[in-house]
Amino acid sequence: MHMNNAQNKVGLIIAGLLLAILMASMDNTIVATAMGTIVGEIGGLDKFVWATSAYMVAEMAGMPIFGKLSDMYGRKRFFVIGIIVFMIGSALCGMAESIVQLSLYRGIQGIGAGAMVSIAFTIMFDVIAPEHRGKMTGMFGALFGLSSIAAPLLGGYITDYMNWKWIFYINLPLGLIAFVFIAFFYKESNKHSKQKIDYAGSFLLVGAIICLMFAVELGGKVYPWDSPQIGGLFTGFAALVILLVFVERRAEEPIISFRMFRSRLYTTSNLVAMLSGASFMTASMFIPIYIQGVLGGTATNAGLVLLPMMVSSVVTATVGGFLLSRLPYRTILIPTLALLVGGLALLASITAEAPRYLITVYMILVGLGIGASFSVLSNAAIHSFPATQRGAATSTLNFNRSLGMTLGITIFGIIQSHSLTGKLTNAFGGGTANMPANVDFGDPYVLLNPELRLTMDGNALHRITEGLSSSIADTFAWTLIPAVLALASALVMSREKLDPTAQADGEYAAH
Repeated sequence: MHMNNAQNKVGLIIAGLLLAILMASMDNTIVATAMGTIVGEIGGLDKFVWATSAYMVAEMAGMPIFGKLSDMYGRKRFFVIGIIVFMIGSALCGMAESIVQLSLYRGIQGIGAGAMVSIAFTIMFDVIAPEHRGKMTGMFGALFGLSSIAAPLLGGYITDYMNWKWIFYINLPLGLIAFVFIAFFYKESNKHSKQKIDYAGSFLLVGAIICLMFAVELGGKVYPWDSPQIGGLFTGFAALVILLVFVERRAEEPIISFRMFRSRLYTTSNLVAMLSGASFMTASMFIPIYIQGVLGGTATNAGLVLLPMMVSSVVTATVGGFLLSRLPYRTILIPTLALLVGGLALLASITAEAPRYLITVYMILVGLGIGASFSVLSNAAIHSFPATQRGAATSTLNFNRSLGMTLGITIFGIIQSHSLTGKLTNAFGGGTANMPANVDFGDPYVLLNPELRLTMDGNALHRITEGLSSSIADTFAWTLIPAVLALASALVMSREKLDPTAQADGEYAAH
C-alpha cells in the first residue's frame, strides 16, 4: 500500500512538471498566430516584435540563474515561485491594453518560464530512479517537440473561436494544477550547497542576452543589419561576453561554471544541443512556408504538416531513453544525428514540383534524427556531476539549446531572405517593375495568402514559387553545416553510459 502511495505521488509530481514544461514551451510560439488579431485590437504594429522578444530574453536569462539558485537553496522553492510568476504574467497579459504593456507582462511570464524549464528536469532526476530516467527524459523531450507544433494551432483556434486573451488565461487553471502537484507532493532532500550569489556574473549574463536577443529580433525588421543600432547591440553583446568570461573565471561560485566544461562529455553534449537545435528549428520554420507558399496549402495544413516530423522525433526520443542504460550516450546519438544530416541533405534537393509524400519522408528522417538528442543529452549533461550541481548543468544545456534554436532561426532566415530576393530579381528580369502589381517585392510571403494566389497570372506565380522553393532548398543546404558539426561533436564524445546501479548522487564532481 505504501509503495502504491509513493508511486502515485511520483506520478503526480511528473504530471505537474510536464504541465509546467508544456505551458512554458507553448507560450514561446502560441502568440505568433494570434499577433495579427492582438495588434488589430490594441495597436502597436511597429512594436509587436517586442512581445515575442521580451518572453525569450527573460526566459533565456532566467535559465542559468534559476538553475544555480535551485542548487543553492532548493529546487521546490524556485520551481513554485516560477509557476506563480508565470501565472501572474499570464493574467496580466490577458489584461494588457497596449503592446508596451503586453511586452512588459510577457517579460514577467518569461522569468517564470525560465525557472520552470531550468528546474523541471532536475526535479525529475531527483524523483525518478536512474533506471527509469531514460523513459522519462524521452517523454519530457517529446513534449518540447510536440508543443512547438501544437502551440501555433491552438493559438490560431483560440483566437478564431474564443478571444486572444484566453491564450494567456488558459495558463491559470493549468498553472494551478501544476502548483498543487509540486507544492503538496514533492518532498525534496535537504542536500543543497550554500554558496555565494554571483551578482556580477548574473548582471553581465542578462545584459549580454538582452543585447543579443534584441539585435537578432530587431535586425532586418525594425533597423537594417548594418545600422548603428544593431552594430551597437552586437558590440555590446561581445563586450559583455568577454567581461562575463573574465568575471566567471575569478568568481567563487560562478553563475556559469566554466569548470563544468572540463568534462568532455558535458562540453560535447552542449555543442550537440546547440548545433542540432539550430538545424531542427530551421526545418520546423521553413517546411510550413514551403507547403503553404509553394504547394499552396492553408495555414492549418502548414501547421499539421509538421506532425510526421514531430511524431518521428517522439519515437527516437523514447527509444533513445530506453537504450540509455544499455549503450553509451554517443552510440545512441551518432546514428540518429547521421539521419538528421541525411534528412536535411534530401530537403536541400526539393523543387517546386516535389511530391508531397516525398517531403513527408524527408521530414520523418529529420524527426528521427533529432529525437534522441531530447532524451539522451539531458542525461549525458548531468552524468559527471553530483546532485548539488545538476541544476546548473541542466539549465546551461537548455540555455544553449534555446540559444542555438534562436540564432538558427535568425541566421538561416537572413540567408533564405537574401536568396529569395536574388532569385526573384533574376526571374523578373532584374527588378521590381516586372513583378505582378499586387505582390510586395519586399514581402514575398504574401504568397502564403491563398486569395492573392488566385488573382495572379499563372506564369508569374510559377516564377515566384520556383524562387521560393529554390531559396528554401538553398537554406536547407546551409543547415547541413551545424548538423554535420553536431554529428562531429557526438563522434568525439567520451564513452560513458547511464549506470542505474550508480549512486543517484553521481560519482564524480567537477571541481
